[in-house]
Amino acid sequence: MATNRTFTMIKPDATGNGYIGGILKMINEAGFRIVAMKYTKLTKEAAGAFYEVHKERPFYGELVDYMSSGTIVAAILEKENAVADFRKLIGATDPTKADEGTIRKIYAKSISANAVHGSDSDENAAIEGNFFFSNLERF
Repeated sequence: MATNRTFTMIKPDATGNGYIGGILKMINEAGFRIVAMKYTKLTKEAAGAFYEVHKERPFYGELVDYMSSGTIVAAILEKENAVADFRKLIGATDPTKADEGTIRKIYAKSISANAVHGSDSDENAAIEGNFFFSNLERF
C-alpha cells in the first residue's frame, strides 16, 4: 500500500554546486510538503551504515567516500503517492537517460554524482527517514 511520505537527500555534488535552492523549489512546485529537513555532513561510518544494503557491491567503498565528501540535505517529504511521484520527479539514475525537466536531468553530473537520492519503496522511505529523523511527530 502506498504511503504519503518519502525520503530524499540532496547529495554532496549538488550542495557543493549551490543547487539546494533550485532542487527544493522543484520539490515544492511538484506539490511535496517538507515535513523534516536537516543540513549535515555524514561521517564515513554514518554513510557506510546508511548504504549498508550495498556493502557487498563493488561500488560500496566509492559510494561511502562520495557521500561523506561534503554536506547533504536530508528531508522527509509528504504528498499522496509520495514515493512513486518523487521517483518520477528525480528521473533516471543516469542523467543522460533522465527525462527532460527532472531533477537529475537538470542538476546531476553523472551516474555517481546524480544530485539526489530518492527512496525506492515505502518500506525504505520509512527506514531511511528514521535514520536521520527520530521521534518525528505527524505535522
